Amino acid sequence: MLTVYDCIVTEHDLRLVALAALVCALASLTAVNLLHHVLRLERMSRGIWLTVAAAATGFGIWATHFIAMLAYSPALPTAYNVTLTAVSLIAAVLLTGFGFGIALLPGLTASRWAGGAAVGGGIAVMHYTGMAAFEVAGTLAWDPTLVTASILLGGLLGAAAVAVALHRATPASKITGALLLTLAICSHHFTAMGAVSITPDPTIALSSSAIPSRWLALGVAVVSLVILLLAFIALILDVRDRRRATLEMQRMRDLTDAALEGLVLCAGETIVTVNQSFARLTGLKVEQIGGQNLAAWIPDALKREILFAAPGQAIEAELRHGDGTLLPVELIARPINYKDHPHNVIAVRDLRDRRNAEAQIRFLAHHDPLTGLGNRASFDQRLDREITLHGRSGRQLALLCLDLDGFKDVNDLHGHAAGDQLLKDIAKHLSTALAEDQMLARLGGDEFAVIVPSVADPAHVGQLAETLLKSLKDIDGTDTPTNLVSVSIGIALYPSDAKDRTELLSSADTALYRAKTEGKGTYRFFEADMGAQIRERRSLEHDLRSAIANGEFNLVYQPQAQVDTGAVNGFEVLLRWIHPARGSVPPALFIPIAEESGLILKIGEWVMREACREAATWMRPLTVGVNVSAVQLTSDGFADLVRRILDETGLPPQRLEIEITETALIRDPNRALQTLQKLKSLGISIAMDDFGTGYSSLSNLRAFPCDKIKIDRSFIQAVHTNPQAATIVRAVLGLGRGLGLPVIAEGVETSEELSFLDMEGCTEAQGYLFGRPAPIEEFVPLLSENVVVLPTSPARTMAK
Repeated sequence: MLTVYDCIVTEHDLRLVALAALVCALASLTAVNLLHHVLRLERMSRGIWLTVAAAATGFGIWATHFIAMLAYSPALPTAYNVTLTAVSLIAAVLLTGFGFGIALLPGLTASRWAGGAAVGGGIAVMHYTGMAAFEVAGTLAWDPTLVTASILLGGLLGAAAVAVALHRATPASKITGALLLTLAICSHHFTAMGAVSITPDPTIALSSSAIPSRWLALGVAVVSLVILLLAFIALILDVRDRRRATLEMQRMRDLTDAALEGLVLCAGETIVTVNQSFARLTGLKVEQIGGQNLAAWIPDALKREILFAAPGQAIEAELRHGDGTLLPVELIARPINYKDHPHNVIAVRDLRDRRNAEAQIRFLAHHDPLTGLGNRASFDQRLDREITLHGRSGRQLALLCLDLDGFKDVNDLHGHAAGDQLLKDIAKHLSTALAEDQMLARLGGDEFAVIVPSVADPAHVGQLAETLLKSLKDIDGTDTPTNLVSVSIGIALYPSDAKDRTELLSSADTALYRAKTEGKGTYRFFEADMGAQIRERRSLEHDLRSAIANGEFNLVYQPQAQVDTGAVNGFEVLLRWIHPARGSVPPALFIPIAEESGLILKIGEWVMREACREAATWMRPLTVGVNVSAVQLTSDGFADLVRRILDETGLPPQRLEIEITETALIRDPNRALQTLQKLKSLGISIAMDDFGTGYSSLSNLRAFPCDKIKIDRSFIQAVHTNPQAATIVRAVLGLGRGLGLPVIAEGVETSEELSFLDMEGCTEAQGYLFGRPAPIEEFVPLLSENVVVLPTSPARTMAK
């Protein structure tokens, strides 16, 4: 009796055994690749490729069996039954396809193991059906133990092979699955072959319909070619799918990396992959983040739970940076299907810019953007709150209103950038002088205010005001032009000076106005009578705005004549305001109001135009002198305005004389000089008015293009009573002769004053002695005869 074991050792052709193993491995690898290809297809296309996979695997199992059978060459005649051989092939294909179908069932965790076991059963059915087709001149005997072992090996290894192969679409899983399937086929085959023994029997003849081994070899060769073809097709499909998957993955990677928001793909709470934006948020590389737990980056467990429980809902949380710091982020999660498994993709939006913008908006809503101090809104809120608290406690509250004197000059001379820097410097120095419970706010422009709570003694508030004034002087030495400005402070107390915020602000503003009018650079407390004065001033300002339209202004003229002959050289124009209710309002009262309010520009233009229009009608070419304020002289386009008025009225420029004071020159020396030079280029004369009462008179005469000097009336009227005044008049007259400038004496009222001037060589004068200021109609004779009858008696005077 012969055994297969003996034949394997002594009578097998090992080359065919190796070929059988190679065909088996090739068929197994083909089966695994085709199964993964089926997984990637839509359901409509899966049936076709499942059939191809079953055929390739079934043919491989069948070819492996019969190549191994051909490798065995016993010394007995052998053949194969055609029908049973065909049935074994069909069984291998059908049962393998059935097993693969079970393995690919979705949603069943044990389906892959069950399907693999069915494939192992198909191997057994094919093998024993093929052995039933084996004819030999002898009898076969089977070992039940080995038969059972072969069936169990094929089933267990087949189940493991399919489960491992389909677990992941990685090369390692595919190769491991193919090796296990090869092992299942080979172990089953050779174990089953070891279970059979052959006893030669010459009386047993082979059937005439049986296939000789040589013909079976040809059939197996054809089947092997089919397997190779299917393997090649499977390889092409696998390469194509890999390339497509790689390209698709790269496209998806490019798309996700192009996203501005961070994207995180998670399986549960395990990070599968992230995009570049998320990696930048963490400060790490993409490779360093994959595989980690989401909790490492989103530490708040409650926020993670809410995130996955409410897909599509934005959740604000904190993201841990690679250095351990926490960043504010907004998270939105959505479920997706990735590689046939449920995953979550999380969008991560950086909130730092939004938080900074929100903080900036909140800051700007309550702070001044230039100085960083509280603005008007926050100041009003704080003042209302303090008034309420102090009203309940009965304590005093102080309010200080601060205004910069001369700030406009800084902007005009040095530019707005210097003005802004000055405001910041002043805010900084004022803030350092305040206590923590005191609030400094910028109300607008160059206006500031300080809230001082819990005032025990008003004297302490005065000391604080002095400290604030001193802090401004300490700015000296910086690049800002602090020498051009000073600070005036008005102080009001609650509840003695006011009952609410509006009234308290009004009282402090009234005290501020008093400080500015009494010298600037100082502070004043509110006093009850200040209110009436401020109301009176504001009433005058209100009426002044409509005075031109209502025809309340008129011009009067005062002659300027030769001292020795009385010949009239020209007239000085003076403005008068006849109020319908107040009557005649003195210029000394309304001119300062007009200058402070800016109305002087409109009023001055009216005076200039009316004076030039009147002078253009005179029979003789007399000069007309027009006083110009510092506000007009330093305003934009003043010289151009004068030129246009001369063109409109037809008055020759040589007949116009602009009278300015030294105060107007020091307000803005550079701009004043530019304006005077433009006026001089037009042919207009410049007279220095009130000479001797201003600042730096000699330097002004040298620096500015003046054509005439006017001695102030205060010196003329004291020449006989005050030796110093007489000396000053003689000095000015000598200075005029030295500089070649005519000198005109103002305020000449007596013949004694006229005699003094004549003796000292003064050639021109004006005053009541030559004529009181009056409408031009009263001077018609002078316009034609051009001479004033001078008094012959020294005692003759003219009263005002």
